[in-house]
Amino acid sequence: MSKFEVAVIGGGLAGMIAAVALARGGRTVAHVAPPSLKDDRRTTALMDQSIRFLDRLTLWEKLRPAAAPLTSMRIVDGTNRLLRAPTTTFRSAEVGLDAFGYNFPNKALMDVLEAAVAAEGNITRFTDMAETIGISKDSVTVTLTGGGEVAADFAIGADGRKSKLRETAGIDVRTWSYPQSAMVLNFTHTLPHQNISTEFHTEHGPFTQVPLPGNRSSLVWVQNPSDATARAELSLAELSNVVEERMQSILGKVEVEEGVQIWPLSGMMAHRFGKGRFALIGEAAHVFPPIGAQGLNLSLRDIMALTDLLCVHAELPIPADAGSSFDRKRRADIMTRTASVDLLNRSLLSDFLPVQVLRAAGLHVLSAIPPLRNIVMREGIEPGRGFRDIPDAIKERLKRKKA
Repeated sequence: MSKFEVAVIGGGLAGMIAAVALARGGRTVAHVAPPSLKDDRRTTALMDQSIRFLDRLTLWEKLRPAAAPLTSMRIVDGTNRLLRAPTTTFRSAEVGLDAFGYNFPNKALMDVLEAAVAAEGNITRFTDMAETIGISKDSVTVTLTGGGEVAADFAIGADGRKSKLRETAGIDVRTWSYPQSAMVLNFTHTLPHQNISTEFHTEHGPFTQVPLPGNRSSLVWVQNPSDATARAELSLAELSNVVEERMQSILGKVEVEEGVQIWPLSGMMAHRFGKGRFALIGEAAHVFPPIGAQGLNLSLRDIMALTDLLCVHAELPIPADAGSSFDRKRRADIMTRTASVDLLNRSLLSDFLPVQVLRAAGLHVLSAIPPLRNIVMREGIEPGRGFRDIPDAIKERLKRKKA
C-alpha cells in the first residue's frame, strides 16, 4: 500500500489544480484520476483573484497566450417586457485593474495542468478509478479499480456531482433543476470585441458573449430546452444568423464554429463540505448554472482555503479535524454565491411584475451610483474585497475634496 499525506480524487480542472497547489505547498499527493476527456469545448472566465492564485502556482504565464482579458462587462436588457433595465457597463479601470479576469478554452487550461501534474515531484498519478473508499479517524484508504490501494492522511473529493467520496461519507445533497438548457459555442466575428463581454438578459435566461483572443468569442446561451434543441439542429450558417441577430450585430458578421454543445441546467449543494479527514471541492460540493463567471472561481476559492489549512505548516501532520475546519471556512461563501446565482437566474424567468421592478431598479441604481457599483464589482472579483475597501474609498474621496 502506498502512503501519502493527501489523496486528491478526480481529474477535472479543480482536481488537477488542487493536486498542484498542495504539492507545491509541500505535501505529498496521490492524484487518483483516469485520463481526462478531450472533447470539452467550453471556455472559462477566471477573475483577478483566481488569476493571481494561478500565477503563484507558476501556471498563469503558460496559460496567458490562450486567454483574452475582460476589461468591461456590459449588461443589456434583451427582454420585451414592459419594465426594462437600463444598459449597465462595469469597467475594470474603475476598480484599478487592467482586467476583471481572463477567458480561455477549458482545453488550454487542461493541457497546462496535465503538464504541471506530470512534472511535479510531489505528485504520484494513479490512472485507475477509485473503487471503494474507507474513512477512519486516522486516515483515508482508496482501493483502485486496478487492485492497488492508496492511503492518505487526508482526502479531497474533486470527483464531480456523483462524488464517490461524498457518497462514502454519507453526505446528503440538495438538488434542483431549471427549465433551461445552456447552448455553448465559439464563434468568429468581423468587428473587434475590444475585450468587452456583453450579457443580454432574455426571458429564458442570459445570452453571454465573452472575448477570446483575436476576433473570436465564446457564447453561453441559456434558453428553453426545446428551443436549444431546435437551434442545435440548424446548419452552422443558419445558427450564425440567429446568433448575430440576437447580438444586434454589435460584433458584425458572425460565423459559429463546429462543436456546438447543449448542457441541461441544474443545481446541487452538499449538506457539508468537509469533516474530519476529508473535504469536498468543485462540483462534488456545489453546482449551479454558468452565470456570472462563478463556477470555477468558487472551486478555486475552495482550493485556496485548503492550501491555507494544509500547507501553512506543511512540516506538521495534517490535523484530524482539518475537514471540519474547511467546512466552517467555506460555508458562507458557497451558500451566498449559490443563492445569488439562483436568484438572478430565477428573476429573469419570472413574469411577476414586482420581481421585474426590483431587477430593473437594481441595475438602474448600479448604473447611477459609482461607489455602489465599485463595491459590487470588487465583491464579484473577490468575496469580502468590496466591503474591505470601503474605508480606503472614503479616505480617497475625502482627500479629493480637500485638494
